[in-house]
Amino acid sequence: MAYKAIIAGASGLIGSKLLTILLNQPEYAEVVILVRKSTGIKHAKLKELVIDYDRLDNYADEISGHAIFSCLGTTNNKTPDKDIYRKIDHDYPVKLAQLGLKNGVKQFHLVSSLGADAKSSTFYLKLKGETEEDIEKVGLKTVHIYQPSFITGDRKEHRLSEKILIPIMKLIDPLLFGSFKKYRSIAAQTIAMAMFKESITNEEGLFIHPSDNIKQIA
Repeated sequence: MAYKAIIAGASGLIGSKLLTILLNQPEYAEVVILVRKSTGIKHAKLKELVIDYDRLDNYADEISGHAIFSCLGTTNNKTPDKDIYRKIDHDYPVKLAQLGLKNGVKQFHLVSSLGADAKSSTFYLKLKGETEEDIEKVGLKTVHIYQPSFITGDRKEHRLSEKILIPIMKLIDPLLFGSFKKYRSIAAQTIAMAMFKESITNEEGLFIHPSDNIKQIA
């Protein structure tokens, strides 16, 4: 069976890797990407929808198929307004899950973060935790939550903090063993491959994948 996928955040670091994988895998016949501006990518399997995420209901009919992959996310530098930050990290993914449920989507895949906890005192981790909990409550048959640690890869935008952290993590990673192994940095390509592989297993339930488990899947 050839599947249809929906990707939100296909222009981002993980989403762009996932898009390339899905377009090149025979398991997927159609890939719909929800973007704010055109990516310029052309492919026989690809359907690009330039949308307003604040009006997701207008595109409800398109939110159907086998799996929704939510790779949405932002940073404090790009989105200093906490209300807008919450929309991107929480409201949009939850709304996509709700629309997917109405349209019979079987799976929802969410990129979250290691340490996500709705009770955290840290805004970022608290928000990620709330998003996880609210998507779990939607009622989809299968939900996969990926909790990566520090993500590496070639981003389109320049991030000074990452330029500093990447060489540091290369030194630290080999020293992290046992229960600390999950804190090793992880490549965006690895996360995307794990998402693809889990999407074709067809197991039902809630699956939470910490960073070290993501590497094992990929």
